[in-house]
Amino acid sequence: MRIDMHTHAFADKIAARALEAIMAPMPPQYRTPYDGRLATLVSQLKANNFDRAVLCQIATKPGQYGPILEWSQAIRRGDFGEEAASMIIPIPSVHPADPDREARIAEVAKLGFKGVKLHPYFQRFTLDTPDLLDYFRIVRDNGLFVISHIGYDIGFPFEDVCGPRRVAHVLEAVPDLRMMIAHFGGWLDWKEASRILIGAPVDIEISMAIGFCEPDLFNDMLRRHPQDRLYFGSDWPWSQYGVTLPFLDACGLDPARKEALMGGNAARWLGEPGIGNRE
Repeated sequence: MRIDMHTHAFADKIAARALEAIMAPMPPQYRTPYDGRLATLVSQLKANNFDRAVLCQIATKPGQYGPILEWSQAIRRGDFGEEAASMIIPIPSVHPADPDREARIAEVAKLGFKGVKLHPYFQRFTLDTPDLLDYFRIVRDNGLFVISHIGYDIGFPFEDVCGPRRVAHVLEAVPDLRMMIAHFGGWLDWKEASRILIGAPVDIEISMAIGFCEPDLFNDMLRRHPQDRLYFGSDWPWSQYGVTLPFLDACGLDPARKEALMGGNAARWLGEPGIGNRE
């Protein structure tokens, strides 16, 4: 089974506007060639032999919780086609500043979603403040996982609001939190990620590291991290499978590590039928 642990897509009516807003502060080389629509994501997944993909959504303000939740439910119902319903695993988002966040997170769990997505830059918080540690405890206590942007972001000033050191603090302060660490431990902060997170018993997906992380460091991290804690992520539409997949093929991973990376670990993490959750 081949699974992408980190993708994005938008409803047709807002896709162009959403992409333009996100890309506005970015240098031209970071702009995506894709339209960001759900149907385009499904088409790309099929063309590259992916079985499933996690669709990460970001509530940039508390009031976006409802529309995001409804869209997530519509995807699961099949409103956008049976292929989308069978391939896409939507992950809602509860803004940390939402005064009803505890009830919202409980609702996400009750409705059968698997986790929530956070992005400290877009949602304007620092990862390991006491308030966020309380947020993570609510997520944990509701049996959900959290996937969070980690490292810097090209669209914002390079301030350390969610670096590897802060991840380590969160995981120490909130035992048993199921946290999926995005961007190979910290976008554009991979030396620190290599020092603090790589090799530790933490779950890391590799999106947006290929083409940005120095190749020798990338290969070292890919081999040094526990095999059962590595996950493929693309951050589509911000990366292209035609670039990332050949790069990984050229890394020469042994078959067991490659299978674990490309979907075996994600299937266990997500509780895909017939595979079961890792303890």
